[in-house]
Amino acid sequence: MPTSLAGFRSVAAAAAVLLLSTAASAQLFQQPQAPRAAPRAAAPGAPAATAPRPAAVASRGGAACHNGMSFDRFLADLKQRAVSEGVSQRTLAEAAPYLVYDQSIVNRDRGQRVFGQIFTQFAGRMAAPFRMQNGQAHIKTYSAAFARAEKEYGVPPAVIAAFWGLESDFGANMGKLHTLPSLVSLAYDCRRSEMFEKETIAALKIIERGDLSPEEMIGSWAGELGQTQFLPAHYLNYAVDYDGDGHRNLLRSAPDVIGSTANYIATGLKWRRGEPWLQEVRVPQNLPWQETDLSIKHPRSKWAAWGVTYPDGKPLPNDDLPASVVLPMGRNGPAFLAYANFAAYTEWNNSLIYSITAGYLATRIAGAPPMRQPAQPVAQLQFNEIKELQQLLVRAGFNVGKVDGVLGQASRTAVKAMQVKHGLPADSWPTAELLARMRGPGAQALPAGAMMPQAR
Repeated sequence: MPTSLAGFRSVAAAAAVLLLSTAASAQLFQQPQAPRAAPRAAAPGAPAATAPRPAAVASRGGAACHNGMSFDRFLADLKQRAVSEGVSQRTLAEAAPYLVYDQSIVNRDRGQRVFGQIFTQFAGRMAAPFRMQNGQAHIKTYSAAFARAEKEYGVPPAVIAAFWGLESDFGANMGKLHTLPSLVSLAYDCRRSEMFEKETIAALKIIERGDLSPEEMIGSWAGELGQTQFLPAHYLNYAVDYDGDGHRNLLRSAPDVIGSTANYIATGLKWRRGEPWLQEVRVPQNLPWQETDLSIKHPRSKWAAWGVTYPDGKPLPNDDLPASVVLPMGRNGPAFLAYANFAAYTEWNNSLIYSITAGYLATRIAGAPPMRQPAQPVAQLQFNEIKELQQLLVRAGFNVGKVDGVLGQASRTAVKAMQVKHGLPADSWPTAELLARMRGPGAQALPAGAMMPQAR
């Protein structure tokens, strides 16, 4: 999902997390809808969905961030703002049955369930051979659109196909909820009000432009639309008409999906034409581990001098192309060279696990062999141990965000700093040895299930 929707950020111990807000994960959380007057029939081929839920009683109290303003008053102001930005009364009238408050959407947003998996588990499932094969098949089927997109935007077909497969399995799982009720409900709620006010107006502009009707706007619970799950603002700004029918339809037109995704990656995410994005490598055991981080770049020649090779042992090119060595599971797990274009992946989704998986799947679709599996299982801390480590990091002066048992980027950065302090290999992977060092002499482990305060 090309958004900053909290970052794909728990229920199990993990090295990273994925926010369950894509259409694929939305299937896990489908909720029944209360009946309402049926809308106009959707266009042929449009996904089926129930009518939007009417305004919930919970909206009557007024959101605190809107000074207690009722939802109806909030909506009237939002419509006025939309009109000032070019949305017609005709569009507002067409959208009116869907501009309703749904408390279940807000509840879902506030209680997002996140899960954790180590990289090899997540990539093994999401970058499975069937998805690679489907990507290659789609590139053949839509070869003209992919060739055009690569010529116009410089984005390789495999990169587009990987996002397409991960986000919706090529259109099979786009979500089943009406978009406008989700957007306007999240706009009224206080957590990300400003963001979703803009997204609601963007959705109205998509209707105004004639790309989709309100009843056709069906997607995931957080408002993403289409086969590569664009939020409305991205849809409005980057969708292109690649099939020549005069509309930008990212729900049903594969050419439009291909061209629009390429446009977003190239224009919005600043893809660098002709450059690589991610390559698996083999790292030596004496690598200066403190140099392994997305924020640290060295020429490939330097990595080669330190003993980094391709997985088969062949040497890296002796050139000045800058790259980072990324270790999603520490020094004993898979290793990758991440190039400048990898920034497009972390901008698309800021979960390191998702980003590396998407980049890796693209290399597989492009013909790369499967990654090497660790010679032996990589030891990992349990959920409560990671929570304890996070609390110890907070006490040591680090901001790790939530103390939630999830190893996000802030926690990884803090882990690395403490590894350096304690003279341990600084690969950002939390270990029992680091936890023992931070507990100090005579320290006791946190009892299983104990609650810990959250970092501020």
